[in-house]
Amino acid sequence: MPDFKNITFEIIDGKFILTRLENLCDLKSTVAQVQVAGENKDSHMGAKMVNSSEGKRLQYLCHTVEENVLTVLQRSDLVQVETHFTAYEDTNALRISTAVTNISAEPIVLEEVSAFMFCGIPADGAFTRFLQSHHKECQPVTKSLSDWGLTPREPNGQKRIAFANIGSWSTKEELPQGILAWNDGQMMFQIESAGSWYYEISDLEKEYYLYLGGANLPFGGWACQLQPGEKYEAPTVALAFGGDLNDVLANMTRYRRHIAGNYAPDAHLPAIFNEYMHLSWDSPLAERTHAMADLVASLGAEYYVIDCGWHNEEPGNEIYPYVGQWVQSKARFPEGIRKTLDYIRSLGMKPGLWIEPEIIGCQCEDMLKFYDDECFFQRFGKRLNVMGRQFLDYRYPKVRAYMSETIRRMVEDYGTSYIKFDYNQDCGVGTDLDAFTPGKGLEDACTAFLDWVGEMHAKYPDVVFEGCASGGMRMDHRALSEFSLLSTSDQTQYLLYPYIAGNILSAVLPEQAAVWSYPVTEDCTGPDVSDDRIVMNMVNSFLGRMHLASHLEQLNDRQLQLIREGIVYYNSLSEMKKRAVPYFPNGFTHFGAEKICSGLRDGDKVYLAVWNLGDAGQVRADIPNAKSVKIGYPGNSDAVVTWDEESVKVDFPRTNMAVFLEVCL
Repeated sequence: MPDFKNITFEIIDGKFILTRLENLCDLKSTVAQVQVAGENKDSHMGAKMVNSSEGKRLQYLCHTVEENVLTVLQRSDLVQVETHFTAYEDTNALRISTAVTNISAEPIVLEEVSAFMFCGIPADGAFTRFLQSHHKECQPVTKSLSDWGLTPREPNGQKRIAFANIGSWSTKEELPQGILAWNDGQMMFQIESAGSWYYEISDLEKEYYLYLGGANLPFGGWACQLQPGEKYEAPTVALAFGGDLNDVLANMTRYRRHIAGNYAPDAHLPAIFNEYMHLSWDSPLAERTHAMADLVASLGAEYYVIDCGWHNEEPGNEIYPYVGQWVQSKARFPEGIRKTLDYIRSLGMKPGLWIEPEIIGCQCEDMLKFYDDECFFQRFGKRLNVMGRQFLDYRYPKVRAYMSETIRRMVEDYGTSYIKFDYNQDCGVGTDLDAFTPGKGLEDACTAFLDWVGEMHAKYPDVVFEGCASGGMRMDHRALSEFSLLSTSDQTQYLLYPYIAGNILSAVLPEQAAVWSYPVTEDCTGPDVSDDRIVMNMVNSFLGRMHLASHLEQLNDRQLQLIREGIVYYNSLSEMKKRAVPYFPNGFTHFGAEKICSGLRDGDKVYLAVWNLGDAGQVRADIPNAKSVKIGYPGNSDAVVTWDEESVKVDFPRTNMAVFLEVCL
């Protein structure tokens, strides 16, 4: 029986069968499900994806192993299915891709295509799903399979643990990942789609199965017509395995580094100041930027980013329906944005600008007239409108040409070295213009946009491109493969950010996870800002990418020194972050928890953020056999650290305090 990395498989009765995967569970299923319109789905499965027409008919043809890729070919009378399993040296994770080719003499319509599917999940397992919302990103919820509502039965039940993301915000309600756990191990999956996607766990012949895929007809309005000889490629997925939570996350993290968008100008993970949050909001001004830039440069930030409002003449609270030209604002920057960006550069920093490249405001008359109807997402012959915005379709040359010229203007004429791509609305099911279905139109449009982003990277290799979608609403690993870093949230309250930062490394690489740090807010200014508040804001950003913000000019010299110290310490962590893996000594956190810790492990050293959000008292981290522990930041903390053979403890004298520890094992 052949072996491939952590896959064992057999050919049984003409079918390719996975029989074991990383000694977690016995598998008894072919790896693909394909439903062809008009063909019999041999069950009364209701909403379930299993027992598809071609899934039951597929017969094994052959397989090959070339270097780190196992390729399996299966065939029915209508389709050939090609599945690739890619393995990596430093992780047990597998990347799985599936392509379906029409081998019949007539056109066919695909209604469902799995990226991967198998049976054999133990009934006594548990499942963790990762819930999302604005300002409440990455919130894991774990329950047993039975508590989620599943019971293996005869006949097969209709209940699913399932989620279908529908639309261009790929992570607005849930992350495209999950963890299945049993007594002897855990398995994590992720679906790599920047639009709609679907997963399903349910019962089949008294066993549980996992189905992973992109959109489908019932969940996403997707169907794909294939002419004879045409091929459709489903979104890729990944599986990682481990003995416990930290182990499985470590393997998924190492895999993610193989597919991440890593770009030279961002390789050292520079500290970034963005003047949007609790400072300019949507109304930057040349005078304010010049004044803030002097201070920010003295603190040690490397990039200074001007967010929404450097363009357009409308007031900031009215600006969004008018955006789309991306031409400098004369009202806000009367001497030209170039002068301001050159001033930032003269201080030793690199300047950045914000843009929302996928939308046109519905009152931006010049651009609405400039673009043809085909340049916009449409349904039923009408342009799609959401919150005063229309959606550009990057499948069309006129869109790509104008937006490519826009990026050229921002880089060459205005002098930006950093561009933040934002995306503040969701288009829903998709566009039916030049598409068989809206779901297929969305899939193709998402691909076209990300391909264009790749073109911009190639054309401007010295520019850092950040991905953002109203915070973390497009926090998927298809998008992350095209951006250096990605916004994790637009959370505006620093005391709530630990609940996001404390979990985010399960979803995003530390070198890509942008986190806001804003010591001064509208409800706490000047003398009311405490040192503890500054420290917590800095600690919030240490596990990921620092996005410093707010009215720092209101702080006193001692407090500004705390920020300088924080930036120096943040910079010292950069090389470690690029090789470290997530470490959750107490598991995941949740909103409302008072004692939180989360960190990174690099060999025999743990870097741990510890937050006390309750009364004065002790936070305990279950880290056994620590040899030494020190507070890395702040240097003058009055928290007290102790440790023994079972745990590391931090005693905080006050509420709302944080420290960042270095633990040697």
